[in-house]
Amino acid sequence: MASLRKDSSRRPFDRVLVANRGEIALRIIRACRDLGMEVVAVYSDADADAMHVRAADDAIRIGTAPPGESYLRGEAIVEAAVASHAQAVHPGYGFLAERATFARLVEDAGLAFVGPSSAAIAALGDKLSARRAASAAGVPVVAGTLEPAAVDAPDQVPALVAEAEAIGFPLLVKASAGGGGRGMRRVERVVDLPAALAAASAEASSTFGDGTVYLEREVRPARHVEVQLLGDIHGGLVAIGERDCSIQRRHQKLIEECPAPGLTADERVHVHDLAVRAARSVGLSNAATAEFLYEGDGRFSFLEVNARLQVEHGVTELVTGLDLVVEQFRLAAGEPLSAEAVAAAQAAATPAGHAIEVRISAEDPSRAFIPAPGRVGRWAMPSGPGIRVDAAIEAGERVPPDYDPLIAKIMAHGRDRPEAIARLRRALGEVEVTGIQTTLPFHRAVVADPQFAAGRLSTEWVGERWDGAADRRERLELAQLAAGLALIDGWPSLEDGSGGRTTGADGQRPDWRRAGREAMLERWPR
Repeated sequence: MASLRKDSSRRPFDRVLVANRGEIALRIIRACRDLGMEVVAVYSDADADAMHVRAADDAIRIGTAPPGESYLRGEAIVEAAVASHAQAVHPGYGFLAERATFARLVEDAGLAFVGPSSAAIAALGDKLSARRAASAAGVPVVAGTLEPAAVDAPDQVPALVAEAEAIGFPLLVKASAGGGGRGMRRVERVVDLPAALAAASAEASSTFGDGTVYLEREVRPARHVEVQLLGDIHGGLVAIGERDCSIQRRHQKLIEECPAPGLTADERVHVHDLAVRAARSVGLSNAATAEFLYEGDGRFSFLEVNARLQVEHGVTELVTGLDLVVEQFRLAAGEPLSAEAVAAAQAAATPAGHAIEVRISAEDPSRAFIPAPGRVGRWAMPSGPGIRVDAAIEAGERVPPDYDPLIAKIMAHGRDRPEAIARLRRALGEVEVTGIQTTLPFHRAVVADPQFAAGRLSTEWVGERWDGAADRRERLELAQLAAGLALIDGWPSLEDGSGGRTTGADGQRPDWRRAGREAMLERWPR
C-alpha cells in the first residue's frame, strides 16, 4: 500500500493518476495543483490534444476512442499508474468510478484508490444489496422487493405477480447493477409485467454485464434529494448537506441545487441521519452520496448510495466552502475527517447561502435531448459575482460522439435562492456557444419559469413543464419549421416581409412566424 501521510500540512501523495477525461479530469488536476501533487493524465485517440492532457505533468495513451478500448480498460490504466510511479488513482465519476473490480485492481497494485474501498463499492454497487443493508439499519426504503426477480423461471411468475400487486401499480422494474435509467421499465398493468422484466433484464445484461432486476414502487409526485457524505478509515462519518436533483428527464439529472429548497432544519437532520446510518452499515469511507425520494411531510425513502464523487458536487462546495476533491485525497491518504468537514456537518441543518448548477450538454432539448456532437464555433462562458464554471473545452474543439455529451457545468451562488436564481439567469444570458446545439434553451426556460422560482419541484417537472402536452409540441414543430425555412439561403426574409406572404393582410408578421424566428435564435446553432 502507498505510504499514508498523517500531517495535513503536507501533500497527501507525490504523484496521482487521474483515470478520467473532460471537465472532471481537469477539476481533479486543479485540486492536485492546489495540494502540490504531480499529475498523470490518460487519454484516448479522441482526446490526444484535450485540455486535461495539456494540463497534466505527464500523459499516457490508453487506446482508441471507444470507451471499451480506452477509459474502461482498468488493467491498462493501472499499468499506466504503476509505470508512471503514481501513488494514487482518482477515478472521477462515470467510467470505472463505481467498478469494485477496478478499485480492487488499484488496491492490489499497492496504490491508493481515491474513493470508497472496493468492498464498500461492491456492497453498494448492487442496489438490492444496498436496499437490504439500509433496511437492516432501520432506514426506510422505497416499497419493493429485496430479492432478485425470477426472470427465467415461469413457475415463479404467479408469486412475482402477487408481489407486484402488493407493491401496487404503476411500478418500476429496475436493474440491480444499473444506473442512469438503463435497465429500467415502467409498468402500469400486470399484463405488461413479463415483457418489462425481460426487456429490462436484457438491457441491464448488455449494459452492465448483470441482468438482475427487481421491483420498486413508483413514487409520484416526489422529489429527488441526495445527501453528501464524507468518511474516514477510522470510523468517522458525517453528512455535510443535501442537494435537490428533482429536475431530471428519464432519470437523468439536469439541474441540481444545494440546499434542497423548502426543507426544515428538523427534516434536514432527519435525512442526514438516515444517510449516515445507511452508509455506516457497509463501512463506507471517503466521499459518497445517499439518495432518497422525498414525498413531503418528512417522509424520505432510501433509493441507493453512489460510492463516488457526484457530477453536482460543486454546489455543495459553494455552500460549505469545502473542496471535496481535496478532502477525498486527504481521506484516501488515511487522514481523519478534517476540522472543516466536521464544522460543515455541524452547520448542515442550517446552511448559509444557496447554489444551483445546470449541466450544459451537446444535446437538442427540442428533440428529446438527443446527442448533438460536433465542432464548437464560438465559446464564451459567463463570469462575475457568484458564478463558477467547470468545463474542459475551447472554441474550435470537437465534441466527440463517443462519450457523455456534458460540456460544461455552470453554477450560481447567492445569499439565498432568489439571488442564486437571478445570478444564474444573468449567467445563462452571457453564454455563447455556436456550431453545436446545446441544452441552453432548456435551462434558460427553467430559470424563467415561475414554478421553478417558487420551489415547486418534482421528478415530473420536465415532463409537465417542458415536454408538455400535444398542442405545445405542435406549436413547437411549427416554430421549428419556420426557423428552418428562415435559415435556407434565398428564402424570403422574415425581417422585411418581402415575398412568400411573410406578412398578413394588415402588413404585420403573423405571431407564429415571430415565434419561429425566436425559436431559431434560441434553439438552432448560429
